[in-house]
Amino acid sequence: MTDPGQRPRRGQGELEALVLSALREADGPATAGWVQERLGGDLAYTTVITILTRLLGKGAVTRERVGRSFAWTPASDQAGLAARKMRKVLDAESDREAVLASFLTGLDPDDERLLRDLLDQAHGEGEG
Repeated sequence: MTDPGQRPRRGQGELEALVLSALREADGPATAGWVQERLGGDLAYTTVITILTRLLGKGAVTRERVGRSFAWTPASDQAGLAARKMRKVLDAESDREAVLASFLTGLDPDDERLLRDLLDQAHGEGEG
């Protein structure tokens, strides 16, 4: 049974999103302490470090040594992270054609048109 005064536990994905959002608000590389403060101090410093280390392993952030600690920077924007997740899912499947075909059939017409336009641009077919 949980304590009614205790906050509900947040999932790893939610915490990662919060930390990344805080990093994006920084004017440059930020320390874990800065991220912790930015999030209102709700998370322990060690929790922030753990989340940043996991994000580093996923390629979502980079870090550079500053004195005895690290300064952290988002590796890409939200769209880049979503694209990385999509590639990871696709790479994990053995039948890539079936996965892509299923993905395409699930798109609404506007998204399908946008995807076709982007593919044309990537292959130089969209140029006059």
